[in-house]
Amino acid sequence: MTPNNTIDIRKLVEESKFTRFHFLIFAICFFVILLDGFDTAAIGYIAPSLLKEWGLTKPQLAPVLSAALAGLALGSVAIGPLADRLGRKFLLCGAVGLFGLASLVSSTAGSLNELVAWRFITGLGLGGAMPLAVTMANEFAPGKRRALLTSAMFTGFPLGAAWGGFLSAWMIPAWGWRSVLQLGGVLPICLALVMLFLVPESVQFLVARGRSADRIRAVLSRFSDKVGEASAFVMGDKAQGAGATETGKTGVALILSRSYVVGSTMLWLTYGMGIVIFYALINWMPILLKDGGLDPKTAVLVTSLFPLGGVGAIAFGLLMDKFNANRVIMFGYLLTAVCVYGIGQAAGNLGWLVLMVFVAGAVMNTTQSSMPALAANFYPTAGRATGVAWMMAIGRIGAVAAPFLVAELQRRQFGFDQIFAVLAIPGLIAAIALFVKNSSHPERKPVLLQPADA
Repeated sequence: MTPNNTIDIRKLVEESKFTRFHFLIFAICFFVILLDGFDTAAIGYIAPSLLKEWGLTKPQLAPVLSAALAGLALGSVAIGPLADRLGRKFLLCGAVGLFGLASLVSSTAGSLNELVAWRFITGLGLGGAMPLAVTMANEFAPGKRRALLTSAMFTGFPLGAAWGGFLSAWMIPAWGWRSVLQLGGVLPICLALVMLFLVPESVQFLVARGRSADRIRAVLSRFSDKVGEASAFVMGDKAQGAGATETGKTGVALILSRSYVVGSTMLWLTYGMGIVIFYALINWMPILLKDGGLDPKTAVLVTSLFPLGGVGAIAFGLLMDKFNANRVIMFGYLLTAVCVYGIGQAAGNLGWLVLMVFVAGAVMNTTQSSMPALAANFYPTAGRATGVAWMMAIGRIGAVAAPFLVAELQRRQFGFDQIFAVLAIPGLIAAIALFVKNSSHPERKPVLLQPADA
């Protein structure tokens, strides 16, 4: 606490111990990301059933595979500036409720166009939920383990995608493809209702926007006993990766300011290249493997191994807390390129194929899951929600393009190995972009003050 009964919120959050309250925030945000991953990947798992039931050709699948991803991009663009102005909590609850309701309704679709429309609306909610969950968790996390906790939370996305694959392989033969979308609707709606009662507004946002001292104290008292009767709060906020914080700027103006524009651009490019790899594989791998001779159920199960490996982001989080985060993730993308290329060389050998899919997924998803933590630590509170959301939004251009890219490669009659060779290239581009970011904004680890009772 500083003189005149004033508390520096940044210092208090940085030095706080990990409490039951922190675990609650972490767990809820983890489940938001988990269900986001489930609903995002669901369309890829039901795609073979759509081909059969509706008599579609493979190129006709591209719009429905991309619809939610286009909605994701638009939702992420809109939600960041709104959250930096209006707050995190209610927008997060609304986004989760929206993608749950839209997924539930999309299970009733009777035509391809109808499914495309509802998947787009589902994407709007998905695009808003993920960056807000990352921002909320980051702004409550203790400083010494912020990258670890944010990365660990984001493992929910690949786990949700993998969980969706295993459930789909069981549910579709029993109840049809619509049951997958129904489950992906009911669970988020229930979670949104829980969040309304259990999750408070971000205390850093409350201070940054000058909300009442009573409201700030109420949130702080849930994880700190150092609040007392403090009547004033300040935000000792400083970006970790940029040269100088541009005071007075918020949202879009901040992330595009001179101090941040190069780093922002490189984050967009890096995340976008990772997204190209992820969605090209998660959406098309069941069909590519089926064409390669596997039965539909085995193809779905093998594909499910790809996102499962994302739990390795916890290890990356530890490394990012100790070493230069840009270099840690850059190495991950280089290794991703090698592993994705390796999948293409495993055709015809099921055992080798299973191993390569799992290893490639472990490396790729670990690396990609670490990006929100990198972005959240790069921006100050005044632009954090916008920075994280816009990285995901602009990166989603890669998600929209990925299904069409693979469709075009198939149209040109590229072989199995050639398709994966092409998909390895974005990994190299992502590594180069992070090299540029690190050169332009050398990372400086913050010096944390020791807690008073240390």
